[in-house]
Amino acid sequence: MGFFQSHLGEFAALLTAIFWTITALAFETASRRIGSLAVNILRLVTGFLFLSIFTLIRRNMLLPVDASVENWLWLTLSGLVGFVFGDLFLFKSYTIIGSRFSMLIMTLVPPITAFFSRIMLGERLMPVHFLGMSLTFFGIALAIFSRDGKDAVKLSLKLSPKGILYAFGGAVGQALGLVLSKRGLTDYDPFAATQIRIIAGIAGFGLLVSVMGRWRKIILALSDLRSMTSLTTGSFFGPFLGVSFSLIAVKFTEAGIASTIMALVPVFIIIPAVLFYKQKVTIPEIAGSVISVIGVAVFFL
Repeated sequence: MGFFQSHLGEFAALLTAIFWTITALAFETASRRIGSLAVNILRLVTGFLFLSIFTLIRRNMLLPVDASVENWLWLTLSGLVGFVFGDLFLFKSYTIIGSRFSMLIMTLVPPITAFFSRIMLGERLMPVHFLGMSLTFFGIALAIFSRDGKDAVKLSLKLSPKGILYAFGGAVGQALGLVLSKRGLTDYDPFAATQIRIIAGIAGFGLLVSVMGRWRKIILALSDLRSMTSLTTGSFFGPFLGVSFSLIAVKFTEAGIASTIMALVPVFIIIPAVLFYKQKVTIPEIAGSVISVIGVAVFFL
């Protein structure tokens, strides 16, 4: 028990990686059926319901009414950037290149987080950081490029450039959202903090859906039983368990260690992608996933 308590942050990060693997596959299924915008707002509402019931039981508070103004400010910004901007792009990438490749590109989150930390918090970048970045980029390149059959030397991109850009946008949003979360969390309860982030995300997506006139399409999506099953599963393991445990990880261990362990998703996602989704996975793709995670680990040496 003492070992578990002394490594609570690391265990929370490992569980986060498992939860995000499940949620990525579930949201890919739902996004392909009802669209990424509908999935985004519906999964936040569902996740908020899970969180509210949990915080009512755990804290005897349905809503985060005990949060300070500073908590609300930074966590609201984090929710808008991480959920609305970041996840809007990430979920769109699911429909184009799939969750497996999208999560691989998301291993760029730690280096991008360090970049924003350098700008916003004045943290220094050392030579080992650039080595880690290089390994991560190399791993991703190894997985998304393939040799041309006619020219063994020539490399071709085997994924949609648009899908890659969407995934990269998701990585930028999550990285900046993480920095803002760290700033706003302080000693506040991680689950209540997630409520604030989700409230901001729902408000942001609500405004976006209103401007785009998509409410009818989202209401119709509620009648798609298969999509709602995938969406509910993803919401339970994502906005509820995944996001909350990621904040626990950041709170009880160094951000670098937490980010490295949480970056294991591209490796974890390979087995279910093959077994349940019948995807063909090549040796370079597996090697690229492993190398990209090693790059994340090196980044935080």
